[in-house]
Amino acid sequence: MKLLITGGCGFIGSAVVRLAIAEKHRVVNLDALTYAGSRSNVASCEDNPRYTFEHADIRDRAALDRIFAEHQPEAVMHLAAESHVDRSIDGPGDFIETNVVGTYNMLEAARAYWTGLRGMAKAAFRFHHISTDEVFGALGERGLFTETSPYQPNSPYSASKAGSDHLVRAWGETYGLPVLLTNCSNNYGPFHFPEKLIPVVILNALAGRDIPVYGAGENVRDWLFVEDHAKALLTVVARGTVGETYNIGGNAEARNIDLVRQICALIDEMRPGNEPRETLIRFVTDRPGHDYRYAIDASKIRTELGWQPSVTLEEGLRRTVAWYLENTGWWQDIAARGAELRRLGLGASAG
Repeated sequence: MKLLITGGCGFIGSAVVRLAIAEKHRVVNLDALTYAGSRSNVASCEDNPRYTFEHADIRDRAALDRIFAEHQPEAVMHLAAESHVDRSIDGPGDFIETNVVGTYNMLEAARAYWTGLRGMAKAAFRFHHISTDEVFGALGERGLFTETSPYQPNSPYSASKAGSDHLVRAWGETYGLPVLLTNCSNNYGPFHFPEKLIPVVILNALAGRDIPVYGAGENVRDWLFVEDHAKALLTVVARGTVGETYNIGGNAEARNIDLVRQICALIDEMRPGNEPRETLIRFVTDRPGHDYRYAIDASKIRTELGWQPSVTLEEGLRRTVAWYLENTGWWQDIAARGAELRRLGLGASAG
């Protein structure tokens, strides 16, 4: 299959690109190379004849039309997005422009291209939109998000992703564009840009810096290893039912504080220091609108498409910590480019 993957130099997108190339697909990687995207994330694919890179912005409709016409994809996997809640609190405009307006441009460019296809090519085309469980809002102590959970986004980021989900669904219903949607739980793993919880904990612990934890660390997330997620996404684009939504979760709930302590213990084991890294934990002012708990019911994708997570949280964290220890050049290069290796945005500054 020839795939047009947007955001393929980002964290999740690059995992999809690497797996797609490994599985012998042809890939066109469209990425604007904003602060969190890097071609180093897909360096292993650069010399593959089935891989092409297009430096373009999903807000640029003319560039999208050219890319569709030139590369003639059989399916789109739309991952390009601004994705950091804290940043969305400080600057929501970028999230509306990229996640809502950018998705609109992608839908219109895809619709124009799809309309011009004929026969089997038109029937086989798919537009797969990749989204988040944060669009559903927050859960209490019990319950799981399902594909029919009501949308109740609580941050500018989740609201922008909810808006993009609704646009995709509307283009399917109104124009007949063959769309697929997926909503995933929190991803983690190699190549995770160091502004999110897990990579920040790893790098702060290694450097002996304070490890900030919002509130009392009681917030609960379902954690999904990024390589498991990539497998799920390729399964959906290949075999999912047009018009359907599939929730993708890791079946691995954990409180933030328990997760942080587990990472500290792994670093103590793999890179012993003078004191336990857990002593670096500092509780900081909670961020506004911090959802208490997310948890995914992934039974639909398991029963209909045969996918389920294969990496436990314990195994995934061990693999992730080991990767950061073995790939210091990757994150040191990010720091050299001027990035701050910490959680960014209003929540962090408030702490």
